[in-house]
Amino acid sequence: MTGTQESDGIDRRVFLQRAAILSGAVAAGTALTGKTLFRAPEAFEVHGSARPQPQARNPLYIPPTVSPSGLSLTEAPATVSLGGGRTSSAWVYNGLLPGPTIRAARGEVAQIHLANGLSQETITHWHGLVLDDRNDGHPRFAIPPDGAYDYRFTVNQRAAMNWYHPHPHMLTGEQVAMGLAGAFLVTDAEEIALGLPSGAYEVPLVVRDASFDRNGNLEYRPKSGGFLGNTPLLNGTLGPRLEVDTARYRFRVLGGANARIFGLTLSSGTPFTLIGNDGGLLETPVSLPRVELGPGERLDLIVDFRGMQVGDRVMLRDARSGWDLLEFVVVRPVNDSGTLPATLSTIPPLSNPVRTRSFQFEAMSKINGLEYEIGRIDFRVPLGETELWRFSTKGNAPHPVHVHGASFQVQSRTGGRGQVFPWERGWKDTVLLEDGETVEVLIRFEAFKGIYLLHCHKLEHEDMGMMSNFEVV
Repeated sequence: MTGTQESDGIDRRVFLQRAAILSGAVAAGTALTGKTLFRAPEAFEVHGSARPQPQARNPLYIPPTVSPSGLSLTEAPATVSLGGGRTSSAWVYNGLLPGPTIRAARGEVAQIHLANGLSQETITHWHGLVLDDRNDGHPRFAIPPDGAYDYRFTVNQRAAMNWYHPHPHMLTGEQVAMGLAGAFLVTDAEEIALGLPSGAYEVPLVVRDASFDRNGNLEYRPKSGGFLGNTPLLNGTLGPRLEVDTARYRFRVLGGANARIFGLTLSSGTPFTLIGNDGGLLETPVSLPRVELGPGERLDLIVDFRGMQVGDRVMLRDARSGWDLLEFVVVRPVNDSGTLPATLSTIPPLSNPVRTRSFQFEAMSKINGLEYEIGRIDFRVPLGETELWRFSTKGNAPHPVHVHGASFQVQSRTGGRGQVFPWERGWKDTVLLEDGETVEVLIRFEAFKGIYLLHCHKLEHEDMGMMSNFEVV
């Protein structure tokens, strides 16, 4: 059962929500300025108001791993544990915050039944997966309360961390902020052959912020500049800790916030080893003391605890807000003699675009002067042709720009930060656009024809209309 029109009830609710958004103060959202890649954390602007950090930390919740074959997912309200005996009402997949981690091998067939237990319409988008438009989760396929939708698709792309979340028009921000998100990991033979940390040494991390009402329940109070919560949540856990061995760990990190950008560092000063991002493995590992993570982006990080002693502690921090996100506690010595290869993957570069398209992200609700209309096609793209897409902004950034239906390769950034960062190499599906910047990407749609979306992944901007339909023909 599918619904392509919003009910009168939803229209009235959206009108009230928009009125609340537009009457709110614009939230701070600036990112790095200048062209210096790395500076001391104190040189970065602090965003949002941090609460005092908890003294006693709670075990990090690790969602269960499931297969996409014959999977049933229900979006519905539930009471979830946040750790330390604290609970919250939330909107979640299968009663879990975050939802179960879906893990699939390349070539596997996914059969997923989505049931809507919310009081709003919804649909689920498989962010990062390249699918035909009927399976992509376009808002025109939104289902009403008590409705259902059946997905069937073949997972046919390189190994990567993708994710899933709701994508109904004008309601995405609330549904994600209230808890609806989960990881979708794809594996392939190339990745397996590298012998990367796995099992207990491969940990998904959904990093986001949240706010709570006086009863301790998740609360969504959007502003036009984007929802900025006042408390960090990792895998739905408040004040988390993770007990680790003296070994290398692979952290699959998702920027699951509606609007907040994180600047990840380790309190020890130890660098991360970056091995991948949105679209999977990079060509070579990169050692970095700090990495930036915007909404919808993903990072594949190796953290090496082999030089530490039992009892040592190190904190994963957000240098932007000053938050302590996750405490690592070394509890067991083990022998890990593994090494990373100098070459991880080969990525054929896109080149020789046949045309250029320009997209200006204006105010908080328009692309090229237009607010989104669900039934309007704004442009058409020929299948199999490489194009250069140029993203620029006319204020109110940051805008994390996300494209459905294909990955792209970032070519340049001029103005603002003035460079392409290591975590933006390889294949991407989301790239951060700051004020004063122009970002150019090469993109080629070669899998499916159909209707797809280009939009700002600051979800409040998306809900207000900063989204565009295009058709691959």
